[in-house]
Amino acid sequence: MSAPQITFYFDINSPFSYIAFHVLKSSPVFSKCEIQYVPVSIRDIFQLCQNPPPAINNKLPWIDRERLYWARRFGLPMSQPIPNGFPASTVHLQTALALIARHSPEKLVPIAEKLYHTFWAKGDTSIIHPEMFSSAFESELDGEVAKKILRESSDPEAKVILCENTRRAFASGAFGLPWFVCTNAEGDTEGHWGVDHLGCVANFLRLDRNVDPSFKVLL
Repeated sequence: MSAPQITFYFDINSPFSYIAFHVLKSSPVFSKCEIQYVPVSIRDIFQLCQNPPPAINNKLPWIDRERLYWARRFGLPMSQPIPNGFPASTVHLQTALALIARHSPEKLVPIAEKLYHTFWAKGDTSIIHPEMFSSAFESELDGEVAKKILRESSDPEAKVILCENTRRAFASGAFGLPWFVCTNAEGDTEGHWGVDHLGCVANFLRLDRNVDPSFKVLL
């Protein structure tokens, strides 16, 4: 039987993707899973499915309350005030991450972890700008590789990679993030949305939820 597989679509702009990213990476529940991390644009997903942004009445306060609750449940640092400028335009940053996923995939997770920490744990949204996120790239990538990716991230051809990722997520059923496409050991595949449905992900993949006490509150 093959190992359970998860394709995890994420955007640094999403607080719930930040939480799900760390749970997938660190929780013993998912230790035997093969996980593919795929950068996408949450803005473009919203546009594709005509899902209004969180600036509409009542939606932003709900996001603010829920992000703090789930961060506490999983023991993750989270900026108490919602980061200034949220929701932010992360297309340039996500394009650069898509290039890393293509050319240096082994560096994607450690770089994304640093970006998430700055944006959501520290509440510093300036990390979305190239002059700021370049330091995270340079800390993990060879100097010339980092410069090449930063340079190419402004090219229209690079944006195509992000668009392809985003459309693939949308085609699989995504209407928000985090979005998980899961394949269990029997070869069955399902899509799941939301950090609050990680329990459903674990159930579908037939994983042992009891190894992580945080999963007791999940569906």
